[in-house]
Amino acid sequence: MSKDYEIRAIAPDVLKQLRTGDDAGNPPRTVVDDEGGNPLRCCLSRSRPGETIALVSYAPLRRWARETGATPGPYDEVGPVFIHPEDCGGWQGGDYPDAMRGEQRVLRAYSAAGDIIGGLLLDGGDMTIEEGLAEVYRRNPEAAVVHVRSVVYGCFHAETRRTAR
Repeated sequence: MSKDYEIRAIAPDVLKQLRTGDDAGNPPRTVVDDEGGNPLRCCLSRSRPGETIALVSYAPLRRWARETGATPGPYDEVGPVFIHPEDCGGWQGGDYPDAMRGEQRVLRAYSAAGDIIGGLLLDGGDMTIEEGLAEVYRRNPEAAVVHVRSVVYGCFHAETRRTAR
């Protein structure tokens, strides 16, 4: 299946900023993840048991809007994400990462202006994340970006951007 989008982790320059101060104006909160398994948005992997990770506030739509000139207005949100406290080399791109699968997700579509224009709940049924993203982009031809979020915690997981029309 050909896809009309690319998957993105948090950009390296943004991670550098978040490691000193987050989008809510706070320093990162480092924690030792005793059990492991927390989703890391820097490299789209999961933490290992005993690994030190950082919890930061991140505003994904605001960051995208700064880059593209969009105006998210009331759709601008800040929420918690886990990242490595030091440069980990980031995510190398490709297909949707297996480490981010297996849980309920909501897909939120935004127009190039920054308005929310659609979404889709993936509840672990018959639709894969790839099928869900393809469906959201198909249903919303004006979608420029789609965010993948956790249903239970509401956290941002990854960004996808339209690449072809």
